[in-house]
Amino acid sequence: MNSHRPDWSWRTGWRYGLLGMPLAFVALPLYVLLPNHYAREFALPLSTVGALLLAARLFDALIDPWLGGRIDRLYAGSITRVLRWGAASAVVLGLGLQALLFPPVTRGDGLLVWAGLLLALTYAAFSALSVMHQSWGARLGGSDLQRSRIVAWREGMGLLGVVLASVLPTLFGLGTLVAVFWIVLLAGWLAWTQAPRPVVSNGGSAHATVAPAADLWRPLRHTAFRALLSVFVLNGIASAIPATLLLFFVQDRLQAPAPFEPLFLGSYFVAAALSIPLWLQVVRRAGLARTWGLGMALSVTVFLGAAALGAGDVGPFLLVCALSGFGLGADLAVPGAMLAVCVDRLGDRGRHEGVYFGWWNFATKMNLALAAGLALPALTALGYAPGSRDPDALWVLSVAYCLLPCGLKLGAAAFLYIHFIRRTP
Repeated sequence: MNSHRPDWSWRTGWRYGLLGMPLAFVALPLYVLLPNHYAREFALPLSTVGALLLAARLFDALIDPWLGGRIDRLYAGSITRVLRWGAASAVVLGLGLQALLFPPVTRGDGLLVWAGLLLALTYAAFSALSVMHQSWGARLGGSDLQRSRIVAWREGMGLLGVVLASVLPTLFGLGTLVAVFWIVLLAGWLAWTQAPRPVVSNGGSAHATVAPAADLWRPLRHTAFRALLSVFVLNGIASAIPATLLLFFVQDRLQAPAPFEPLFLGSYFVAAALSIPLWLQVVRRAGLARTWGLGMALSVTVFLGAAALGAGDVGPFLLVCALSGFGLGADLAVPGAMLAVCVDRLGDRGRHEGVYFGWWNFATKMNLALAAGLALPALTALGYAPGSRDPDALWVLSVAYCLLPCGLKLGAAAFLYIHFIRRTP
């Protein structure tokens, strides 16, 4: 389909991947910091915060496949249209984050209405920009290894964004976080405009014809996609629960001083970023599916050990963060590449990437929605509240943070083996 493919060295890779930095940068405040911020700063009960996030994320998840279909139509028009709509989505995203972190109303029903509306708008802009960017990479094609390199550039830059977002609030405050986000967002969009572009051809391309809205359901009609999505969902829920509960675990179970919070997050994401080149070498030798399985096995082993930690175990938890971050590298480099391969093998490359990534992001949002909307109220019902020092309540927190994700990851690994590893020569 394309006689010349970029080598995806740093000279070309960063131009596509850099937009992953602000997208991941904003994800940390939206998915990790916001629940803790609203619960502690505005005294909203955890059950209320969980219900609000559940409603907003459900709305966001439900519109993702529709957004994917609209984005396929943008690609069918021209790359210039994609970049223009990407710029508009970026502006809405930046304004939404700023308004959520600094609401004009800080109490009562007014705060809930404001947060609900802004969450819906901000999540929609985030989803639109993410699907545009992901579809762009999937349309570039290439071997399994090249696809994993494309994803690695996007996710690797994303990890750098997460590290920035994890350190800035504690060291410099939320105002600096927002200002830096605007800078990296502009830089990411400008670099994207200079990135290698999807191929244009008669067989399927940026100018391909997009079928009607019925094609929103096209991915779910394919057994291969449903199997991959099942693995992704189980593994995603296993990752979303500890992400939602991290700050509560650090502050109450470990009783770690506040300056350690960015160190924990930083070590986790730095280890993930450093691990990606190593996971790419594993992909070269073992293939995509086996590499993902190895990452899952490492994460389960690490989190089983974390269940034994208690107050003052700051050093051991730093090791947990680094090792689990290493396992995260496989979660970042492999699934997106497997999806791109799946789309290609089903004959939908250049026509329907937006819809596939719409459903993929739908699953991601549902994972996060379930983690926040069900885990937080469940913890409350079982006797845990932020600031608790009751041993039984803290044990409940440890089970939710450490052991429940292990069970889900083992389920994901079993699905991966049955549907992909066992069938691969």
